[in-house]
Amino acid sequence: MSDLSVRTSGAASEAVERHLDALVSDKVASRLFAQDATLWGPDAESEASKRLSWVDLAEQSRVLVDQIEQLRKSLQDKGLTHVVLCGMGGSSLAPEVICATAGVPITVLDSSQPDMVRASLEDRLDETVVVVSSKSGSTVETDSQRRAYIDAFEKAGIDPTERIVVVTDPGSPLDEQSRADGYTVINADPNVGGRYSALTAFGLVPSGLAGADIGKLLDEAAAVDEQLAADSADNPALVLGAAIGGTDPLRDKLVLIDAGTSADGFGDWAEQLIAESTGKLGKGLLPIVAGDAPVTSQASDELYAYLVGADAAAPEGDSVDVAGSLGASFLLWEVAVAVAGRLIGINPFDQPDVESAKQAARELLDSDSSTADEPAFTDGGIEVRADGDWLGDATTTADAISALLAQVPGDGYLAIMAYLDRIADRSLADVTGLFAQKIDRPVTFGWGPRFLHSTGQYHKGGPANGVYLQITTAGQEDLPVPGREFTFGDFIGSQAAGDAKVLADKGRPVLRLHLLDHEQGSSELLQAIRSATQHQAS
Repeated sequence: MSDLSVRTSGAASEAVERHLDALVSDKVASRLFAQDATLWGPDAESEASKRLSWVDLAEQSRVLVDQIEQLRKSLQDKGLTHVVLCGMGGSSLAPEVICATAGVPITVLDSSQPDMVRASLEDRLDETVVVVSSKSGSTVETDSQRRAYIDAFEKAGIDPTERIVVVTDPGSPLDEQSRADGYTVINADPNVGGRYSALTAFGLVPSGLAGADIGKLLDEAAAVDEQLAADSADNPALVLGAAIGGTDPLRDKLVLIDAGTSADGFGDWAEQLIAESTGKLGKGLLPIVAGDAPVTSQASDELYAYLVGADAAAPEGDSVDVAGSLGASFLLWEVAVAVAGRLIGINPFDQPDVESAKQAARELLDSDSSTADEPAFTDGGIEVRADGDWLGDATTTADAISALLAQVPGDGYLAIMAYLDRIADRSLADVTGLFAQKIDRPVTFGWGPRFLHSTGQYHKGGPANGVYLQITTAGQEDLPVPGREFTFGDFIGSQAAGDAKVLADKGRPVLRLHLLDHEQGSSELLQAIRSATQHQAS
């Protein structure tokens, strides 16, 4: 029996009433599970035709369960109990949620920030097995992490082929090279995009090696297959898809609220699925991961999505509340977002602006670093740069932040993009609440370069109503990328600058704050944020 539940109220209920009958009569659910690539129009057909195998993963991935369990036992017999995952976006977010929900430890290295990379390399290397995950086999972040681990293992007198497991698409450059070099390689389904890959080898291999029950996860998804494929008004995915994609006017800020779900960190996984799938052609849904409560009162362009426990109910309002086991919830949201894409009028399977940011980063990495733009001014330990002519006569970091906040339109949002160590610097995310209370608009927080594979697509391809606060740092100490002419510091610097350039070229206001000394700059940054966000007495 299905454990899924989707309940709507207010604007979400009106959207369901408006669209559900047509979704049923058009047989959207059954056509999706039959992998009908015409559901999103002729412009999307080519991409969709090679991106729909995820609907069958509950059964197709079953063959991986025994293979992963046998590999896990073999590694444990060698004393290798510390699992590190090197991957970005869809290759890392699902395993992070799966392992957190199962209560099993895993180290997710989804960064090119040198301090974070070094900390991972120095953590229990003699007990470590590394899963290197890259769909394309050419993801530069993941390749750099792989090179760093190979170098660390070799310097410790350890054969890296006994410690690294590769997950990639068949025939990718990483697949061919790794097999030739003697590494263990597990191929994923090439007809599944990264953000839909939770139940492929990308989600299952690292999670299973870490100790999560991946067979149970597939059972949970299989239990709802027929329900989600049914052309019925009782199909929870059709209800959820209509609720989030069919409001009129579109409530394009989707606030994800943890209201008792057992799926630990599910909002972070859903954030990528929603933002990267829908944020294009000037349209889309911006997910705001709000923890256990939103900071401000609900605005007219916001829809609340409560992630609830099995027996919980969300408050009434313009909202939808969703309950279900983790495996079932993965499939539910994947179907619902595909349905929402049809209603919004976009192709949910491409990500054109992710590629533009990657290209800009590569060009900057290959250029002469001496040509880097000069700061508008330096305030203590912080260099201040502004893309656009909105900075005015600001001479302090606090003034610059205030000038940026003044650019947020009435239907807009602020995105904080921190290219820092998301483990050591995680407390910085707490500033989100200060900004939200100040501007009374949605505020997102993303760790760079992680968010480039998630909300980064929405920032550039979605509605042109965002403003952007980028935070970078020199870090404690740089780290070379073995076999490359650039360092991790060079690389993350080019990623940040490339992302800012693409945003600025699209007319988005971007404030860039670079911490010259991490400790001093962090302290000064927090002081500036508090100063800029304090409420004036009336």
